[in-house]
Amino acid sequence: MGRVRFTCAGRTDVGVVRSGNEDNYLMVQDKAVFIVADGMGGHAAGEVASEMAVRIIAQQLGDPRDLDEGAAAQRIREAIREANAQIFDRTLTEHDKRGMGTTATALVLMGPRYLIGQVGDSRAYLLRDGRMVQLTKDHSYVQEQVDAGYLTQEDARTHPYSNVITRCVGANEDVVPDTYLGTLRSGDVFLLASDGLTGMIDDPRLHQLLESSREPQELSDVLVAEANRVGGLDNITVIVVRIDALEQNGPQPTS
Repeated sequence: MGRVRFTCAGRTDVGVVRSGNEDNYLMVQDKAVFIVADGMGGHAAGEVASEMAVRIIAQQLGDPRDLDEGAAAQRIREAIREANAQIFDRTLTEHDKRGMGTTATALVLMGPRYLIGQVGDSRAYLLRDGRMVQLTKDHSYVQEQVDAGYLTQEDARTHPYSNVITRCVGANEDVVPDTYLGTLRSGDVFLLASDGLTGMIDDPRLHQLLESSREPQELSDVLVAEANRVGGLDNITVIVVRIDALEQNGPQPTS
């Protein structure tokens, strides 16, 4: 399988309103693994859940790049389920951790393909050839209402229950992650983000910012600054990954 050359950056920010940051992210660059988690359950519990999620998922994933697609998808599901089991166990044994949980969205670059595992409403987007698509689907009350035809996407953004998620890591004995597979192209830009970003910046504005020619680190800073500028009502976490080149196996031409 070929390898991917990429540039990446991540940033997390408490936002304007909250006193603590319950988000976490992790970039394991040598294995091309990127994870965002948005914890809940109150300061100290939410941040414990999100830290456990990114750490355990990365540990359990190991290096999935040389697996076939089916095995890699199974590995990412098992990694998220293991994080779920360990977080759930702590909610049973530690009184102050009861009710904690977290979202988890993980991206793996595997040669010519990408793989995403997701629970909750932290999103993955892809910008390709000037078009931005949301790759994941929120596990949320308002998304269910949109699917049923009761709300428009715009209504969902401002709904009072917009932050209520219907599936999370750690709240129950088991969880069913969604997985998404796709093909990489040189020039692709991936964004992983907690709802502290996507709840503050609508898709057209997000598209506009992603389409700029900024480097991933500057883009991460700009996205966080924009979310804070328009209110910063929640913790904000972003990872930006730009695909610079796809390399094939075998001898490489020398420059």
